[in-house]
Amino acid sequence: MSEQAPQPYEPVNEDWQTALAVVAHPDDMEYGAAAAVARWTSQGKRVVYVMVTSGEAGIDSLEPEQCRPIREAEQVASAALVGVDVVEFLGHQDGVLEYGLPLRRDIARAVRRHRPDIVITTNFRETYGGVMPNQADHIATGRATLDAVRDAGNRWVFRDLTAEGHEPWNGVRELWAAGSPDARHAVDTTDFFDAGVASLKAHRAYLDGLGGAMGNAEEFLEGIARGAGGRLGVRYASTFEVLPLQF
Repeated sequence: MSEQAPQPYEPVNEDWQTALAVVAHPDDMEYGAAAAVARWTSQGKRVVYVMVTSGEAGIDSLEPEQCRPIREAEQVASAALVGVDVVEFLGHQDGVLEYGLPLRRDIARAVRRHRPDIVITTNFRETYGGVMPNQADHIATGRATLDAVRDAGNRWVFRDLTAEGHEPWNGVRELWAAGSPDARHAVDTTDFFDAGVASLKAHRAYLDGLGGAMGNAEEFLEGIARGAGGRLGVRYASTFEVLPLQF
């Protein structure tokens, strides 16, 4: 009996103006979603990056105190290559993130400040399609982001944020999880694939320390983007699990 062909992806809704991307580490957006960001900023949309950590535990040969400024600088340079001029770092400790109220509060604060239409994070499922286990920081950040988006709209949750002057924001239409195994949507990145590769290559110190397949930016991204593109009917694409937040 032959295997059933994968279902085609549906295009994401691009009728929005501002997105907030909340991810655990520098480089998380670059492993598949940065080309989509380049597409959106070219359309005049505004995208803001929020890094929960600075990725300071990501290079084995460098102490976290040495690594932090390098990774922050690489992320700022990387983001600029896809049209993102605001990159914020929340300062949580890399590698030991825990889902909980402090993380939710900090993300809700960012949502209230930037007031986005769309919030983007990365895969927060337990695995990458049953093939490889997900990383704990990704899971904690994605789940906290989903809840923080709703927290941001409720003035009776985290009342201290209102006292700080951050009024509630109920305007987030959808949460998009890039690279999720439950993705049913995608965006054509054919014309922006090279920008996405350049954005990942800007993480030079990290890639040099990483090595292996994931250290080869162009080859790794090409494999992912081509597979996604085939299911969208284009050459290259980025995939997203879309979670509606307004009905």
